[in-house]
Amino acid sequence: MFEAPYPPYDPTDKSGFSYDTVIKRWPIILTSVIDHLHRVNHDLFVQAQRTSIKDDSQDAKIKEAQEIIGKVSALKYHMARDHALEPIAEDGEPLVDTYNSELAQLGKSAKNTWFTAPWLYAECYLYRLIRSYFAQTKHWNTYDPFLHQKQETFKKSGEAIYHLATTMHEFEVERDLIQSDPEKLGVLFREMCQMCLWGNATDLSLLTHMSHEDIQRLQSVGKDAQSARKEFILKDDSEALWNHIASLKNERVDFVLDNAGFELVTDLIFADFLVTYTPYVSKVIFHPKLIPWFVSDVMPPDFSSTITSLLDPSFFPPPPSGASTKPEEFKQNLESMVMRWQKYISDGTFELSVPSDTKIGEGNAKADFWTSPYPYWNMKERAPELWEGLIGSGLVIFKGDLNYRKLTGDIRWPASTAFATAIGPLAGSFPILSLRTNKADVVVGVDQDIADRLDKSGEKWRVNGKFALVSFLARR
Repeated sequence: MFEAPYPPYDPTDKSGFSYDTVIKRWPIILTSVIDHLHRVNHDLFVQAQRTSIKDDSQDAKIKEAQEIIGKVSALKYHMARDHALEPIAEDGEPLVDTYNSELAQLGKSAKNTWFTAPWLYAECYLYRLIRSYFAQTKHWNTYDPFLHQKQETFKKSGEAIYHLATTMHEFEVERDLIQSDPEKLGVLFREMCQMCLWGNATDLSLLTHMSHEDIQRLQSVGKDAQSARKEFILKDDSEALWNHIASLKNERVDFVLDNAGFELVTDLIFADFLVTYTPYVSKVIFHPKLIPWFVSDVMPPDFSSTITSLLDPSFFPPPPSGASTKPEEFKQNLESMVMRWQKYISDGTFELSVPSDTKIGEGNAKADFWTSPYPYWNMKERAPELWEGLIGSGLVIFKGDLNYRKLTGDIRWPASTAFATAIGPLAGSFPILSLRTNKADVVVGVDQDIADRLDKSGEKWRVNGKFALVSFLARR
């Protein structure tokens, strides 16, 4: 197995983002789970009180929720006191042995507590542990405790989505011109790539203090916003990426998904652009997670409900009245775009890597690796079926911060380290594109002078989501 020449990030380093995560972010996330279950359980209790017919299953469901609340509350207590991580109970779902064997190894070097375990392992472990609390129940075993947060945040992105749908409508009007002009196609491709990149800015595991206005600012779209943000892309392989795309013909692109909601919509729009307006891509496969993961990551139910929500005229607030676009036109543009996606899903142009009806917690060799604690450089050995599938792809797009951390092993690489070096043995296996807004300390492929200047400035450029990286690496 590959071993990096530098150590992972240390959660005991009070200047690092990992320490802030253990101290602040994780307790907030756990508290939100507790509060949500309290509210749901209260509603169930009130509902039970209103009926004169005793319902044993309802009583059992309420009791199970109380037990989960107790476990999450205890978890929060142990985390704050740097207690040892508990082995995950055998819950009949994948990766229990994986997490527990890694935990046992960490115990041998006294790195098995909340503040001493490597951050990447501890954060993945946290979400797998939370999942185990639900998996061991009868009435909550397919419940997503973060769904309400995903949906509420998604509803706030309507204005940005209406504008993006209108942009896609304008492309449709100019389709012949776009397809006959390679230079114009290249310009539009770069805009689509930026749109997909900055769509990653709204990550619910990080937006613990953001207001509705903050979220809207992060989701701002349009050429002016794109142009203003370009200076914040510290590594930009867009030119090499476009040259690679233009060398393909009717090939497949894979998206390793990150967040549901607005970001997933930007992924679908990028995929739509590739298959509708270019001759280079004819199929897109989307890779979801199979358990609730880092609050907002896409699972198969999220993928399906996104289409349903976008076609529900009451899901978003009324569209804006633009200078040149009426509210009813915004709605028509959105419906037209999403109906095209439905057609692509029906005919196999768009496809999930697992069956669309896969239930939460159900294992699949093509997806389990995404929720393991391992860096992606272990993919060939740890998930050979997944790796074999990806080597046939024309491009594999890894979305977001966690995927970037796993690509690079969340290691303290010097910022100037080449991306190809930082992803270890995975380099060259298949064409890789990482679209990532910076929300964790690890950064590679950036000029060392630039990184040193930003470090000295005092700005939290590695973690505040203001800066981004477009990292491309061709097949060997």
